[in-house]
Amino acid sequence: MNPVTHLALSWLVGSQLDARRDRVLVAWAGVAPDLDSLSVLGGSVAFSNWHHALTHGLFAAAVTTAVCVLLARRKLTTALLALAAFHLHLLCDLFGSGGDWTIRYLYPLSPVELYSPLHWDVNSWPNFVITLAALAAIAAIGVRNGRTVLETFLPVKVDRAVIETLRRRFARKEGR
Repeated sequence: MNPVTHLALSWLVGSQLDARRDRVLVAWAGVAPDLDSLSVLGGSVAFSNWHHALTHGLFAAAVTTAVCVLLARRKLTTALLALAAFHLHLLCDLFGSGGDWTIRYLYPLSPVELYSPLHWDVNSWPNFVITLAALAAIAAIGVRNGRTVLETFLPVKVDRAVIETLRRRFARKEGR
């Protein structure tokens, strides 16, 4: 699945948290499994060997959750949502990353690889529909709650400008 979709879905998991910091932590916890994509710097063979292995498992989930606990304002809630976002990433990868990718959830303790026979290709319509649905939900939250996934990587000023544009376009007009 596309990292943008992972970020959008993970942000949605934590979107109701009060503190921006906590929402951002949950969102990036859901992208953290793709840190093993950096194995591409070692070439295509390294990427094939290590992507979905090094940071797509239980140990990376524990480390990611621990970092979120250290940095969060509402520690327990943020930790639980970060753990959920992390595992949502794994679930999305099991189904939406094509048939060639497995997940080594207990690496390095176990060589067992998780695989879904119900998978679909990365560039297929289910991933497109999931991404569009996530973006629509983010736009609705932007109109209603005044925040979007853009808060995870852009200045607050930019997020507010997008929210104002969304509200002008989609908010119900008073008196109608």
